[in-house]
Amino acid sequence: MNDLNYQLKILCRHSREGSYRTRVGRERQLTAIANQLKQLGYRKMGARSLKPKHIQALVDLWVAQGRSPGTIKNRMSCLRWWAEKVNKQNVIARANDHYGIPDRKFIGEQSKAQQLDIAKLEQIRDPHVRMSLRLQAAFGLRREEALKIQPRWSDQGDCLQLKASWTKGGRPRTVPIRTDAQRAVLEDAKSLAGLGSLIPGDRQYIQQLRIYERQTANAGLSKMHGLRHAYAQRRYEELTGWACPHAGGPSQRGLTPVQREWDGQARLIISEELGHVRAQIVAVYCGV
Repeated sequence: MNDLNYQLKILCRHSREGSYRTRVGRERQLTAIANQLKQLGYRKMGARSLKPKHIQALVDLWVAQGRSPGTIKNRMSCLRWWAEKVNKQNVIARANDHYGIPDRKFIGEQSKAQQLDIAKLEQIRDPHVRMSLRLQAAFGLRREEALKIQPRWSDQGDCLQLKASWTKGGRPRTVPIRTDAQRAVLEDAKSLAGLGSLIPGDRQYIQQLRIYERQTANAGLSKMHGLRHAYAQRRYEELTGWACPHAGGPSQRGLTPVQREWDGQARLIISEELGHVRAQIVAVYCGV
């Protein structure tokens, strides 16, 4: 392991920012970046050696490799994190436009919403995994959130509270409890978990994640992130009174001025409930 790889690993290991999944992903990305810098001829770098020429060389490499705008922007986020940790923020331009990185295209033409197949759910042997899936469907939770959640602590009566340590980007949030069906799922989760989380006491998160992945695959359940898409689409119709574009409703261009205002308010609410910082991302779930 060269100096740069080692120093970046130490930076990552000493940081507690973000969820476990975020931290693991960041370390992997920075390890790959360190290897790429070595391949580009920068063989005697340390963590504090980062310069503008290194950033530009990496971006040029990624563009030449045909990496998508989303992939490049994710890697730029890791570079900015690295620069901040060594107090060299100024070596990276604030805007990705500076490097000619094209805009990221989030919106697909097809809905990715999925409903939870009850017959397949019953094939899941682990009761904690089954419950996590039910919570994903009922509250639009991410997988990690639905595994780490402590149902009794999270139940705030009219809303579900999520800790920063469970969420992507370390952003705590609340999700409203609106229906009897949601309340029933939450009560079942509380009965199963007791005072703890939906990770049994004799397991670590990564062990429960592997069990989740294996058992969902064996049951034929895939792309469970689609449960969040279905949640977002249900909420859109509840908030506006009509289906979203991905669910067969009118496009934003076909709305009246008053409807556009309702549409904008609904997307902002859904963005907050899903744990995103921008309302524009809701277009991925609901369409435009």
